[in-house]
Amino acid sequence: MWYRGIIAGVIAELEPDGFANTALKQMVERLRAGDVRALARAISVVEGDLPGASELLAACRASSEYSLRIGITGPPGAGKSTLVDQMARRFREEGKTVAVLAVDPTSPYTGGALLGDRIRMQDLAGDEGVFVRSVASRGATGGVTRTAADLCAVMAAAGRQVVLIETVGVGQDEVEVAELANVTVVVLVPGMGDEVQSMKAGLMEVADIFVVNKSDGGGADRVEAEIRAMQGLAQEEPGVWMPPVVRTVATTGEGVEALMESIRICAVEKLRGGKRLRQQMHDGLRLDHLGIAVRSIAAARGFYEMLGLHVVQEETVEYEKVRTAMLPLGETRIELLEPTEEESVIGRFLVKRGEGLHHIAVQVEGIDDMFKKLKAEGIRLASDEVRVGAGGHRYFFVHPASTGGVLLEIVEGDA
Repeated sequence: MWYRGIIAGVIAELEPDGFANTALKQMVERLRAGDVRALARAISVVEGDLPGASELLAACRASSEYSLRIGITGPPGAGKSTLVDQMARRFREEGKTVAVLAVDPTSPYTGGALLGDRIRMQDLAGDEGVFVRSVASRGATGGVTRTAADLCAVMAAAGRQVVLIETVGVGQDEVEVAELANVTVVVLVPGMGDEVQSMKAGLMEVADIFVVNKSDGGGADRVEAEIRAMQGLAQEEPGVWMPPVVRTVATTGEGVEALMESIRICAVEKLRGGKRLRQQMHDGLRLDHLGIAVRSIAAARGFYEMLGLHVVQEETVEYEKVRTAMLPLGETRIELLEPTEEESVIGRFLVKRGEGLHHIAVQVEGIDDMFKKLKAEGIRLASDEVRVGAGGHRYFFVHPASTGGVLLEIVEGDA
């Protein structure tokens, strides 16, 4: 078959003698330069677990590129592919590069898959700013393939600013896409009957945004009313993100702009920690993150990603001589800290104590007043002023001598 020649060529290129020194380096360089062919080949290597896949994946994870991952899920026939096509067009109009990871079901009898999503998006084929890859589920449950997280890392390394992850038609408990995506969009359609009710205990709970597609055919009011009724059963908490309900007609593009705006708002909320986090401050104080010193972010993040956590922001703070990577964890975050120079605070910490917990950060309201108060009370501070750090937040440190042995970072509450 024709594909055997391609696979053989990939394997030949990745022979052990030359891979580590030449082929990997060249592929990664082309990948980071945005070469579409290099991206396609890299995905084939990772998805097929070909020789050199682990080294290639490690190089991709070491990239500081960040991509917004949007999961689009829902039952079969909801119009997910058409909606993804419309979203990709909108992102391109904004000048963003897009990758589409479309998962198609694998036959339980033949093991094959009809990669129809790629066919349905043929209109995007001439735009190099849009990369579409259809993959087979290969028996994986949850609506995505087992290599989905790895493929997203490859796409991010290639500079794709947005990754749209379209699942297979899923049911009640197939919610793994929510662990992979930054924003999860659940697509429903009129005429589902009691299916909305049956999904309450699973798929409906992971939605960041609900879409009622095909809303021009009647019945949209009932679907939206059922969603609202389900939301009304939950205990209302002030400030907690309530998934909006957006009506669309994907075939015409109606309502897609409203969906895009909801995605933008949700993505910002999640990147900033979420409304839920900011509303749960007690007496103006809450745990913000745990700072962990590591020798290599690329090496450390692999473990956390296996746990289901994902880096949402990487940044280099020049005057601190440190690279940071933020991984949301429940109602707080983990901040990985990698020194860019040995003679830095984190560099010296690693030499003296090795990898481990470097500091605990708590969030306060009125950081300037807090700084003055602690200084006036004679608390030993490790900072001479309130500074601006990664992500634009303002902070200062309290010396371990005043906290019982732990370096404490005070960060601004509305950073």
